[in-house]
This record gives sequence, structure tokens and C-alpha cells, in this order.
Amino acid sequence: MKLGINGSVREVTEDPDQTALSFLRREGMVGTKEGCASGDCGACTILVGREISGNISYQTRNACITPLNQLVHSHVVTVEGLADSGGLHPAQEAMLEKHASQCGFCTPGFVVSIAALVEAGEDSKREAVIEGISGNLCRCTGYAPIVSAGLCALRKKHRSSLKEKNLFARFKSDDAPRSEYARPLSETELQAGMRGSPDARLIAGGSDLMLEVTQGFRSIPCFIDLSMVRELRAINETDNQIQIGSSVTYSELEHYFEARSKPFLSILKRLGSRQIRNVGTIGGNLGNGSPIADVPPILLAWDATLELVDAHGNRRSVHVCEFYKGYKETQLQDREYIAKIRIPIKSMNDFHRFYKVSKRLEDDISSVMGAFRFESVGDEISLARVAFGGMAATPVRAMEIEKNLIGQRITNDLIRKVESQILEELEPISDVRASSRYRLEIAQAMLRRSLQEFSGQERLVITEL
Repeated sequence: MKLGINGSVREVTEDPDQTALSFLRREGMVGTKEGCASGDCGACTILVGREISGNISYQTRNACITPLNQLVHSHVVTVEGLADSGGLHPAQEAMLEKHASQCGFCTPGFVVSIAALVEAGEDSKREAVIEGISGNLCRCTGYAPIVSAGLCALRKKHRSSLKEKNLFARFKSDDAPRSEYARPLSETELQAGMRGSPDARLIAGGSDLMLEVTQGFRSIPCFIDLSMVRELRAINETDNQIQIGSSVTYSELEHYFEARSKPFLSILKRLGSRQIRNVGTIGGNLGNGSPIADVPPILLAWDATLELVDAHGNRRSVHVCEFYKGYKETQLQDREYIAKIRIPIKSMNDFHRFYKVSKRLEDDISSVMGAFRFESVGDEISLARVAFGGMAATPVRAMEIEKNLIGQRITNDLIRKVESQILEELEPISDVRASSRYRLEIAQAMLRRSLQEFSGQERLVITEL
């Protein structure tokens, strides 16, 4: 296969589960570091550029969990490739000027993340820098000078050489498809690949699947990559529903929901890091079957349905509340995939609130995730959806609480009553993220807050002067 690396065209043939990080380091580009091998620390951050419909854009990715084969026809830029004609990139200059490197191990990842902001033309705002480096961890606690370096880099004048179209023309070619790493472009090709390679693993973002390779030390000999399947990459809107392809990334969801749901947008911005959101998909979040995934409780509250398709093109619809059968166990059958997620527009137009509690604000797994949706007729609740993640072996709806809210006026007595019912309906475990008691108290607080906000008692928000 052919790809670009730091402006040079490379012909490579690697095992399907070979990571971009291991390849780059083996080829001498050792500025890209391995810190966690799980996509959490950002030391391995690289820029990946693609030309789509004539537009060239770059996104950050974690090289440690990116299969090299997924980068075919892309331009990979490591920290070594940022300098242009002997001159440093603004991100590199700013890190030097602000003395933002301490031990230096994490520095290349920070440089690349800041370079991504510069290449994207982000405004010189502190919030943009903090969000841009939220997936990069500094073990020397040197964030203040790094943020200053980011602001400094964004103020510099810069004419990028990374977006020259002739650069991409050099490594675009009609590579023969590899049977052990298939990249179908349509559902028809995908289904044919699934019939021809029944043991192949489906991969889109790979942020969870690739941990089997990097941390479980297993070999995965055959992949079918869903990230380029046209039908799975689309978002369509009709009069009564939104249809989201399962390979739509979190970053794309952020853009789409920016003007449609502020509560969902706020959760998306806390889902993993920018590097993870650039590749992680809504279908992967569902299909993984994790009880602590952030998206499933939201889809439960929105009464979403899933379209499941098998290798012969047979389709069926499953409500999200019926999709999970047990811990890491779903309704997906052998050689079946999630094609679409359908959300009723009416659900999105109802009052809804989503809350996430985790040990860190950013780039962390939920201890408890709460999703709530309410309707009223007059001053009585006419519809209630109460869903949680992290409270059971699967994402769950608290259906008894929902029933007890219907036809009721929101009073302090009602709130106390349904809070106590959480103790009866949910039995969370204690683990490294939180104790059972803590989870129950947080779930009670989330339910109380959602009802108070629905009744008009918005929380007082204190902003920095």
C-alpha cells in the first residue's frame, strides 16, 4: 500500500494489526513516543491528513492504537516532519519560547496537538488550546507554559505547506485490496467481504479493539475496516427522525449536534480526547457493549432504534432498550453489524439533560452517566425517560421511576420519593472508579437536578471574571 510520511511517499506491506506507532519507531521516527499503549496519554500523537472532495484537512490520532493499514493514501506527519524548509513550525517555536518542555517525553505529542490547532486556523483562545491538548498528559505538571505556548503558536503567522494538493497526488493510487485488511467503500462490498472472510474482525475507530493487540498482546490476522463505507459515514435528516451512520465519528457528531442539542454536545466534548473523538464512532460505542459507555444512556432517553444488517443484506430494527442482553453481550448475531442509529426528532425537541461524573473532567471514563428526558401537559409530567450508565451490567432505564413520575407535579416530596426508589431499582457494584454507595448518591443527585431544571429551577452558573 502507498502512504505519505513527512512529505515522502512510502510503499509498505505490514501485518494487519501492525500499529502506526511501532512502524514509525522502527523506521527511525522515534520522536513519537509510547506512553500508555491505550490512547490515553497522547505521547504518540500524529497528524493524519486526507484529501476529500478537493479539501485537505489534518486531524490528530493516537499512533499506538491506529492500524498502519488504515492510513493508506493519507499523509502522516510526525513531530520530525513539522519543520518546513529548515524553519521550525510555529508550535515548535512557541514551545521553545515559552520554555514549555520539562522532562521532554510528552513534548512531541503536545507539539503535534498544538500544530493541529495551527493547521486548522483556530482562534487564539485559551479554551481552544485547552480542548486541543486535553488528550495529552504531562507527568511533570507543566501545563501552564504549554497552554501559553499554544496561545503563542496560534498568534504566529503561518503558511502551511502540508495542504499542497500535489503532495497528496503523489501517493494516491489504485492499490490492490488486501484480503487480510479489507477497506470496503460500500455496504455491498462490506457484506461481500464478511461472506468471504467470516472470521475477520470489524474495525472502525479501533480505540477499544486495538487494545487487544497493544495490551492483550494478541494477534488479529484479518480486519474489515468500516471507516470508509459510504452509507455508514452519512447523517440524514427527515421530518421525523435523524439517521446516523454507525461509522460517524464523535468529532463529526460534535459538529452536527452543535446547533441541535447543547446537553449532548457537552457530553461529546468530554468523551475521550480529541485524538479519540477524531476516530471513535457512535457504532463502536454501542457495539462494544460496555456498561460505562457514554452514548447508550443518551440513546435510551431519546428512544432511539438501531438498524442491524447481516452479511447477506438482511435488515432488522432493534430498540436500544432491547439491544443489551448482559455484560458485553448484545443482540448482534454472528456476521451482523450496526448500520444506522435512528433518533426521533420529537425526542430531541423534548426537554433533555445529560450528566457525567468522572474522576477527571476530560479524557476519562464515567463513574456514573445519567440521561433524562421529560414532557409535560400543564404542570404534570406526561413522559419520563430516566437512563443510567455505570449502574448495572448494561446501560439501563429506570422504568419503575419513569412510571411513578407520570401524571405527577414536581414537588420536593416527589423528588424525595423517586430518589429513594433509586436505592430499590439499582444495585451498582463497587470498583476502582467508585463505590456502590457513591454511585447511588450521584444517581440520586442527577435525577434531582434534572427534575429541578425541568421545573424551571436552573442552577446558578458562576463564570470567571
